[in-house]
Amino acid sequence: MIALAVFRVAAYVRSHRVFQALLLTLAMLAIVHGSRAPRGEEAAVLTDGAVLLVPILAWAARSLLDTEPDRQREMSAVQVGGRGREVAAGLLAAFASCAVFAGLGLVWALLLGITGSPSPDVLGAGVALHVVSALTGTALGALTSRAVLPSPAVSIMVLLLGYLVMLLLSASSLYWLTVPLISWMKAANAGELAARLPQLAAISLAWCLAGLAAYALLRRRRT
Repeated sequence: MIALAVFRVAAYVRSHRVFQALLLTLAMLAIVHGSRAPRGEEAAVLTDGAVLLVPILAWAARSLLDTEPDRQREMSAVQVGGRGREVAAGLLAAFASCAVFAGLGLVWALLLGITGSPSPDVLGAGVALHVVSALTGTALGALTSRAVLPSPAVSIMVLLLGYLVMLLLSASSLYWLTVPLISWMKAANAGELAARLPQLAAISLAWCLAGLAAYALLRRRRT
């Protein structure tokens, strides 16, 4: 399974699809961190970056999962010993790619986005949110991949609408129904990010796990 995940990441890079997400990530980071934020804004800067990266990470995960042709994907399932292992390898490869882009965003924010050094609590919370952002992007990208939504136009629209719905719900009293991205930002701006991180992370992880489980179920039924 690990070998298949590595193969898929390599194919994603060789196909040059990786540059789509890379250029989007660099453009977004250059705009968001065009000037350093003043001291005391470290939590807000790290959180905003994690939130804005989600649709780009979803695009990256979707592109990676769509790189392999359908027939090749079926052959891969046979070679690794079943559909479940093939699906897991794809998700692992997608998450690894998302984690790299999320790490790039975190490093950029730390080096060029803030004036002072974040406290250990804020830094830990920022790292945790970027990991959750990568997981969120993986789940959203997987649910809009070709194996689930064959039409590219429908896939892209669902990805963008999914992110917008996520933002709208997380700004309401129903924030617990999705990844509470706006709640992340509110907590950071109020100086409560570290204190509220366990609750927000638990809600976020629950949605991500549900999304990944739904993807695995759909893959087993459709292919």
